[in-house]
Amino acid sequence: MSIEVLKPGLLVTVQDLGRTGYGKYGLGRSGAMDGFAHRVANWLVGNAESEAALEVTWSGFSVRFRQSMLVSITGADLSPESGGTPVPMWRPVWFRQGSELAFKRPVSGCRAYVAVAGGVDSPQVLGSRSTHLRAGIGGLNGRALQAGDVLHNKDSGRFGSPAASSRDFAEHVFFRAARWSAAPRPGYIRGNQAVRVTRGRQYDDFRAADLRRFFEDSYRVKPESDRMGYRLSGPRLELRTPREYLSEGVADGTVQVPADGQPIILMADRQTLGGYPKIAQVVSADLPKVAQLSPGDAIRFREVSLDEAEQLYLARERGLRRLKTMIDVRLEGMFGC
Repeated sequence: MSIEVLKPGLLVTVQDLGRTGYGKYGLGRSGAMDGFAHRVANWLVGNAESEAALEVTWSGFSVRFRQSMLVSITGADLSPESGGTPVPMWRPVWFRQGSELAFKRPVSGCRAYVAVAGGVDSPQVLGSRSTHLRAGIGGLNGRALQAGDVLHNKDSGRFGSPAASSRDFAEHVFFRAARWSAAPRPGYIRGNQAVRVTRGRQYDDFRAADLRRFFEDSYRVKPESDRMGYRLSGPRLELRTPREYLSEGVADGTVQVPADGQPIILMADRQTLGGYPKIAQVVSADLPKVAQLSPGDAIRFREVSLDEAEQLYLARERGLRRLKTMIDVRLEGMFGC
């Protein structure tokens, strides 16, 4: 089965959950910015959560399905439609052979995920199919998708080949969606987010008044933000005493403060080392919220303890496992598997 790219949109890449174990060589994880949406998208089409899918940023992207295909769309609402009809999100959708899928405009969030039964096929590089744009590896030749590209899925997947040929669709019907949905609770994607953080290694090196402002005031996402990091604009943060730091390891969600005093949240394509002081660390449970922020959106930071951060992570994983069980039951009921 194959998919033809008609319009490349702003930025669309092939992403899985990233490559691990290569930080010591200077290569970051990469992978899906919003791991929550990526995992659910895969589950909805019967894939393992680690399969590669498409990460669609903002709008303008469109594809044609060369064969009938089981697809799911999660994450940001970028107005997906086929043949002029809105396509439901957060559920399995059968697209007929020759139908098109287009993303028209952002409604909420900025990154959508498109999973296909079997997973997007591309060469593995260091154990991952994820596109790392700065390193020029993974995905399709290490770059964003372009018009004319043709993508294949690895196989038909668990539910990729039940009766889904063109004759199963009425004339002028381009897709058929499941009646049930795995949509998350409201608030997961929102323009103005409260994001929970723990203290960074150099937290106490900042002026007390600036630390208060860091939590009391809000910051806005700057247009220069990308998959490497979110640059923020807001109250300036200064050290008690100017000094330089040795470079040390950083992680997804590390909040660094460069010389201009404006924080940067490191994201999926981050570097592996950083020498700027680290004021905070976004808890992993809130990284999907950050990944869906658009330029101009506001963000507030709220401090939690390390124990609270761990409990938030465990609670999220328990919730995801319950969701996966529900999805599996629904899929088995649909396909009799």
